[in-house]
Formats: sequence, structure tokens, C-alpha cells
Amino acid sequence: MSMKINQLEIENVKRIKAVKIEPAVNGLTIIGGNNNQGKTSVLDSIAWALGGDRYRPSEAAREGSVIPPRLHIVMNNGLVVERKGKNSDLKVTDPEGRKSGQQLLNEFVEQLAIDLPRFMGSGSREKADILLQIIGVGSRLAELERKEREAYNERLAIGRIADQKTKFAKEQPYYTDVPKVPVSASELIKQQQEILARNGENERLRENQHRLEQEYQNINDQIKELLRRQAETEEKLRVARLSAADLKDESTKELEENIKNIEEINRKVRGNLDKEKAEEDALEYQRQYSALTVDIETMRQAKMDLLEAADLPLPGLSVEDGELIYNGHKWDNMSGSDQLKVATAIVRKLNPDCGFVLLDKLEQMDISTLNEFGAWLEEEELQAIATRVSTGGECSIIIEDGYIAGQELSAIKETKNWKAGDF
Repeated sequence: MSMKINQLEIENVKRIKAVKIEPAVNGLTIIGGNNNQGKTSVLDSIAWALGGDRYRPSEAAREGSVIPPRLHIVMNNGLVVERKGKNSDLKVTDPEGRKSGQQLLNEFVEQLAIDLPRFMGSGSREKADILLQIIGVGSRLAELERKEREAYNERLAIGRIADQKTKFAKEQPYYTDVPKVPVSASELIKQQQEILARNGENERLRENQHRLEQEYQNINDQIKELLRRQAETEEKLRVARLSAADLKDESTKELEENIKNIEEINRKVRGNLDKEKAEEDALEYQRQYSALTVDIETMRQAKMDLLEAADLPLPGLSVEDGELIYNGHKWDNMSGSDQLKVATAIVRKLNPDCGFVLLDKLEQMDISTLNEFGAWLEEEELQAIATRVSTGGECSIIIEDGYIAGQELSAIKETKNWKAGDF
């Protein structure tokens, strides 16, 4: 059973003179009134009574009072919490006879429930961290977010490089009239020398033909004397003619031109190779970018699965990029009612045994929003004691000059013998 406040009595605390309140079990109990009448003093008194000396106001005693502060709170399980006397000593009476004192109160009193402004005023990431820790996924989600952030940054860098490589490749000229690899000057010279050698051999064969022609002519002149030699020479001539008949000199003009333009050719070849390499690099970085995109999407889905499986305190509540999200809105875009709803739900989740929360300055809410928030509290069986600068009908009680308006002093004294400083 969640602990709630059944009854509270306050005397001589800050601006309060004497107040007795029985809050609604569930929903909103609004303490209204004008400024400086003692509304916030009620909340400060509850926080001090239940939260301990860390919440004791710096000037706890009401100004002008010779009677020390007195606090008396009865919880819904019969537990009685009192602070009274010169030193405002704490006394906790447990109907079940369990351990008493502040240690017992700490078991069910959630610090943020009596100090909700501390949660409301914390940063977005701090709020998200509190939620993630209480649902038990903080460390796992942090690891996923770290990996996602690293992959995102790597993908961003890879994408920039891929864009640069693609742009660089597009800007490079490409020459279609050059070979695939750089031309070697020594190779071209070697080819030229081989052609010259073959041409030299052709020239030798032509000279041989000419010599044999001359010899043949001489043999004809001396045919009678050189008949035998004529026959041999005719055979040689026949062979020589066959060897020289289809000979054709090769031109070295193209090689000479290539040698002359080798630097320009190689410049174009290197340009083509650079363009092809840039295109390959761009494709590789685009592949890496796509792979990292898949990794990021996988991590994001893992985060969503982790949060969907978690026991969140409120439907529609989640964490994205380290910030609280409720119904698609970040904290600074939530309505005042939604902010209070989220804060209250998280505080309740921190300590399910604490069934109440203290809220200050609800005048920021219009009546419709106030009713909506109150209805949600009732549905969740939560008790909220709040203050509001107002004397309207939405207020459960009105504080005037340290008293509840309309509450007769005799009603506070009740039927028991009463003296100053006692209820």
C-alpha cells in the first residue's frame, strides 16, 4: 500500500499560525490564497516533518511567536509523525511497533516527492537519466547511444570524404586517345632501334641483290667462260629475288612522335588513372557509408526495443537522444500539466511506497488543465497537495494570515483542553 497523508496539523511554522488539513486521498488538494498568507509554508512544513532536518526552513519559527513550531502528521496506515518542542524533536509512532525515527520515514518518503521543484528544474538529460536508472536500462541504453554516436560521427566523416572523392573524380579530365598505362621512353627507343635494325637488314639485302645483278651481268658477258658460275649465280639470284620481293620498310614516324610527346601522353595516362582511382575511392566510401547507416538503424531499433520492453511509469513516455519525450514532445514543449504528470509519474516510480507529492505554484495552470491533471492523479490513485495563488472555487482550502479561512479556532481546539501552542 502506498503511503499517503490522512491528516496534518501545523502551528507556528514560517507564516502559519494554526492550520489543520485533511487532504483528499486521491487527486488534488489545492491550498489557495493570496501572496504571503502561508500557502508555501504548508508544503515546507510537510517536507520538514517527513524529509528530515535537511528540509528545515532556515527561519522555521513564525516571526513574533514565542511558541516553538509544532507539526503533527497522520499517515493512512496510522503512522504518526510529530515535531515539537524547543528543538523540534522528531517523534514517529508506528502502530505496528516497527523501528521508528527518520530511518522509518526514509523507507517510504521519496525525496523528490517533497522537493519536486528540484526535479522540475533539473536539466533534460538529468531527468532522462533518472527515468532510465529507475527502469533499469540506463547503462544498456547509454552503451547503445555511445555506439550509435560513434557510428554516426564515423558515417558523417565517411560521407564527407565520399562526397569529396566523387566531386574530385568528376572534375578530372579523361583522355580516350592514350594507353591505359604510362608510356616508357626507353621502350619506345628500343622499338625504334629494332625497326632501324630491320630496315638495315633490308638495305643489306637490297645491296646484295644489286651486287648479284652486277655479277650476273658480268657472267652474261663472260657466259662462255663462266657457264658454271652463271648457273650458280642464277640460283642465288632467284633466291635473293624471292627474299627481297615482299620486303617493306616500317615507318618510325609514330614512334618518333610518341617519343617527342611522351610527357604529354603520360600526363594524360596519369590523369586517367587518378580519375579511376578517385571513382573507386568514392564507391568504397559510399559502401562504408551505407554499411554504417545500417548499423545506426540497427542500434536505434535496439534502443526502441529496449525502451518498449521496459516498465515505463507512463504510457507515451520515452527517451530519445538522451532527453525525455512524452507523446512526441520534449520537456520544454510539454504543457504545464504534462510536465507535472511526467514528473509525478517518475517520482512515484522512484519509490512506489510513496503515494503523495507536494506541488507549489499551480497558478500557472488554467482551470481546464488543473482539472485534467487532477483527474489523472485520481486515476493513478496518487495524492497531491499543491498551492495556488487564488481564492477561487478550485481551491480545497484558503489560507488567510496563517489560518484556514472559515475555520473556527474552536474547531482547531476541538473538544480537548487546549492551551496556546497545542491543537
